[in-house]
Amino acid sequence: MDREGSTIALEAARRFEVRQTPESHFAWLRTRLSLERTLMSWVRTATALIGFGFAIVQYFDRLSQTPGTRAPYFPAAPRYLGLALIASGVLALLVAIAEYRWATRYLAGEPFTPIAGVAEGRLPKPVLGVAILLTAIGLFAFFAVLFRLT
Repeated sequence: MDREGSTIALEAARRFEVRQTPESHFAWLRTRLSLERTLMSWVRTATALIGFGFAIVQYFDRLSQTPGTRAPYFPAAPRYLGLALIASGVLALLVAIAEYRWATRYLAGEPFTPIAGVAEGRLPKPVLGVAILLTAIGLFAFFAVLFRLT
């Protein structure tokens, strides 16, 4: 553990005492599961942002190709809006992944090891995999719109 992480762990150990009881174990589990739900919420939000951004770009591209429609005042505006939404979704995912990793490391730290009941490395983290995959998809969508890879 790095110096900053050990300092945080020592401060946490001084703040409260961790007792090994069934109640504290289940409280730890509830906290761990709330981290999963929070990351799933961020994944859902980022999916909507990335999807809406890509859809806006595609819709207005198709609309401008429709015969009988008048030329837009700002033809690049939908593309910029779409790129901003996609970038917001990717950025939200990156921040959420960083917070999730920090919190799971904190819960796996020394004060909580006795009540965790499992080794942190052994816990499956499927939502983290989905978040990383969606980040890659979002980056692909961003560059596809930016460089018009259609």
